[in-house]
Amino acid sequence: MKNSLKTSLKREQAIIIVTFLLVPILLVAIFNLLPIINMFAYSFLKWDGLGKKKFIGLSNYKELFTRPENFKVFATSLYYFAGSLVQLVLAVFFAVILCSKMRGSSFFKGILFFPTLINGVAIGFIFQYFFRGENGTLNTILSALGVKNPPLWLSNPKLVNYSLSFTSVWRYMGFNLVMFIAAIQSLPADTYEAASLDGASGWQQFRYITLPGIMPILQINAILAIKGAVSVFEIPYIMTGGGSGSSTFVIRTMDTAFKFNKIGLASSMAIVLTIIVIVVSAIQNMLFANDKGGK
Repeated sequence: MKNSLKTSLKREQAIIIVTFLLVPILLVAIFNLLPIINMFAYSFLKWDGLGKKKFIGLSNYKELFTRPENFKVFATSLYYFAGSLVQLVLAVFFAVILCSKMRGSSFFKGILFFPTLINGVAIGFIFQYFFRGENGTLNTILSALGVKNPPLWLSNPKLVNYSLSFTSVWRYMGFNLVMFIAAIQSLPADTYEAASLDGASGWQQFRYITLPGIMPILQINAILAIKGAVSVFEIPYIMTGGGSGSSTFVIRTMDTAFKFNKIGLASSMAIVLTIIVIVVSAIQNMLFANDKGGK
C-alpha cells in the first residue's frame, strides 16, 4: 500500500513539474532555438531577404574567413574588455563601502543603480550630446575651465572607443553593484565579528572573507561582462554608427544584413559570433574550475 502511494505521489510530482516546465520550454524553443536553426540554415544561402534563396554551401563562411577586415573589428572589443574589468573592480569597491555602516548608503545605492534602469537608446543619445563636438556638455565644461581646443571625443579614432567604453561602464556598473551587495549581505556577520576580535584589518577581512564569499557572483559577472564585450552593439551603434574606428563585429553583421542585403553572409557571421561567445564562456568556466581545484 505504501509503495503504491509513493509511486502515485512521484507520478503526480513528475506531472506537475513537466506541466510547469512545458510553457517555458516551448517559449525557449520558439523564440531562441527556432531562430538559431533558421539562422544556421540561412548561412548556407545566398539571399537578399526578399528574392529567391539560392543554396551556395560554405561560400558564405569562406568569404567571411578570407576577408581579414571582418575580424579586425574584434580589436574594438579589447576596449570594452578593459572597461568590463574596470567595471567589476568599481562595483566590488562600491559594494564593500556601501555595505559598511555609513550614512546615506541607500541614497548612494539608488544613484549608482539608476543608470541600469534607463533605456540603452536613451543612454546613447544622452552621452552623444555629452561628448559631441565643440558644443558638447563635456567640452563646454572644459572650455569654461580654460582648456583650449578640447578634443573631439567621438570623431577622433584615438579617443572614440575610450569614450564609448566609459559610457558602457557607467551604464552596467549598477547591475554588478547590486549583485555584489546582495552577495556580501548574505555572508554571516559573525565571521566579521570574529575576525575583528582577532585583530584582522579591513583589507584582511576583504581578502579572506568577502572576496571568497562573493567569488561565485564575481565569476558570473565576469562571464557576462566579457560576453558583452565581444558582442557589444547598442552604445557604439547609437552614438557613432560604427564610424571613426568604433565598429564592432555585431555592427558589421547588422550592416551586412540590412545595408548590403546579404542575409546569408550576415547569418554566417552571427553563427561564428555565437560560437566565439560559447568558446569564451567555456574557457572562463574551465579557468574558474581550475582555480577552485587549485584551492
